[in-house]
This record gives sequence, C-alpha cells and structure tokens, in this order.
Amino acid sequence: MKNQTVIPVDKAFSALRIWVKELDYAPVIDLMAAGHDSPWKLLASTMLSARTKDAVTTKASKSLFSRADTPEKTALLSVEELAELIYPVGFYRTKAENLKKLAEDIVERFGGEVPQTIEELTTLPGVGVKTASLVLIKAFDKYEICVDTHVHRISNMWGLVSTKTPEETRDELKKTLPKKYWKEINQELVTLGQTICRPTKHECSKCPLKGLCPAVKI
Repeated sequence: MKNQTVIPVDKAFSALRIWVKELDYAPVIDLMAAGHDSPWKLLASTMLSARTKDAVTTKASKSLFSRADTPEKTALLSVEELAELIYPVGFYRTKAENLKKLAEDIVERFGGEVPQTIEELTTLPGVGVKTASLVLIKAFDKYEICVDTHVHRISNMWGLVSTKTPEETRDELKKTLPKKYWKEINQELVTLGQTICRPTKHECSKCPLKGLCPAVKI
C-alpha cells in the first residue's frame, strides 16, 4: 500500500460499535435476523433492498410475506402479482421476475431450502456475491465479508486495502481484517458511509473516528 497509514483496527471498531449503538438504528435485514426470520425471508428482503430505501424495503417485504413467505408459495405467484406486492422498490419489475425464478430454482434444485455457500447462492437468479455474503452472515451466522460501495471506499480510505473494485476489496479484507470483524464491517461502514463519511461530503469533525482515521480532514 506504499507507506499509507493504516487505521488502528481494534480502536476503530470499538468506537464504531459504541457510535452505532447510540444511533439506535438497524437496517431491516438486521432486525429480521434478530427476530430469527427464515433464510428465505432474509434472502428475498436482501434482494428487494438493492437501490431501495430501508422503509420501502420493509413495507414491500411485509406485503410480499403476507401472501408468500416461503419459496414454494412465492413460486406459485405470477410475475405480475409479485410486482404488485413489492412495488415501489427500485426496479420492481426486474426484481419480481428474479424473485419468481429464484423461488422456483430453490424449490427445484435445493428442495425449498436456501443454500449455505457462496458458490451455490451465486448460481441463483439475481443473487450476486454481496447478497450471498449478507445472507450467509445474517441467516446462517457464517463468517463472511459483505462489501458494497461504502465498505469498498472506506476500507481504501483507512489503508486496509488498495483495491479498485468491491470484489477485490472482499478478497483483500479476508487477508488483512481480523476474522472477528468480518460479520460486522458491513453494517458499521454502510451506516458511516450513509451518514457522515458520504462519497461527496465527509463530515470529519462529526466522525467517531476523527482521532483515528488516516484520511481525516478537519
């Protein structure tokens, strides 16, 4: 990383844990996981959440699960019915198509059970590495790293990695980040990236890591 200063990881995560707890905010997927919802519900909601605000995802998930809360029930609905249930999530028509294919695939290939490996999950329609990683963490409590644009950007700012894509970041974080932080890095860095360390505006004076971050600007 060419002499770049690296954030002190233990101190950073300790500070972030306190800060996130004080915010009293948890994404819908975290709330569902805490309520021990089924892996199918977590997978479906994760798919719906892409490019969609949390409140909209919550409403759409409740609407969907009121009619179909298993892959078997979901597979029986038409794309039009699914689109109506999940509207107005972003790209709702495409997501409805993927949701039906996803349910059918899980029923036909996996006996109605959500698979528990990255390799199998990413063979499913509409499921990429980010979604698969999040489902493994939240639904099955597995050690994985979920990398979105915020995790990718901030990990590079912190000097933990020097990468060009989220996929590269995931691979490199598995080498540099202690395993005990793998499950939580997504929630904490996404929350930080959405509120204080935004892509176009860094409010470093308000950041819980202002005395630790090597990229701080005050």
